[in-house]
Amino acid sequence: MTQKILLVEDDFALGNGIQLALQSESIKITVCRTIKEAQEILQNQKCDLLILDVNLPDGNGLTLLQEIRQRGATPIILLTANDMEMDIVTGLELGADDYITKPFSLAVLRARVNTQLRRSHADKASALQIDDFAFDFERMEFRKQGQLIELSKTEQKLLRILIENRGQTLSRATLVDRIWTEGAEYVDENALSVTMKRLRDKLEDTPSQPTYLKTVYGIGYTWVVK
Repeated sequence: MTQKILLVEDDFALGNGIQLALQSESIKITVCRTIKEAQEILQNQKCDLLILDVNLPDGNGLTLLQEIRQRGATPIILLTANDMEMDIVTGLELGADDYITKPFSLAVLRARVNTQLRRSHADKASALQIDDFAFDFERMEFRKQGQLIELSKTEQKLLRILIENRGQTLSRATLVDRIWTEGAEYVDENALSVTMKRLRDKLEDTPSQPTYLKTVYGIGYTWVVK
């Protein structure tokens, strides 16, 4: 499977050099020179990795980094000047996965790129995509239509059990036993109902008329397979 890399670099010679060093039968490199070009490309196609120069003709690459992070978890490697430590710190805090300072060895960049592509492939294999949802229980990262959703540990446990048994109805007793088994001597009988309500509020378009997290009256709950 061909992996797609978007390189945002305004230095023509450096951009061409990186493209020649990285492109292969399994890796396709698209090069653009500005934030605007990158935004247009990303609106029309997905990429497996973004290599992003911080200093660009039409603005700061960190602005684009922040914009991309609000939509998804595409791996991003920053290219920075070697005297701009603040850019590195800010970039990592905004969600960059790695950075490399100029001037750099193309062999080192290639190694960093391969590491991110391998990691991304492994993450995608462990993540679960259902309609508009992306659930990654290993990374504790949950998205709806690309937007991050914050779930408590209890909400994560309930969601995971239902997802792993989607299409099946699980009794309230089974769910309580599996969610609150770790040292809980007493569990309020409303705890499960409260957790389910919070989960619906975060995941369902109309929580009062859920599409996925259904109640099976007199028995328990199920994640509906559409």
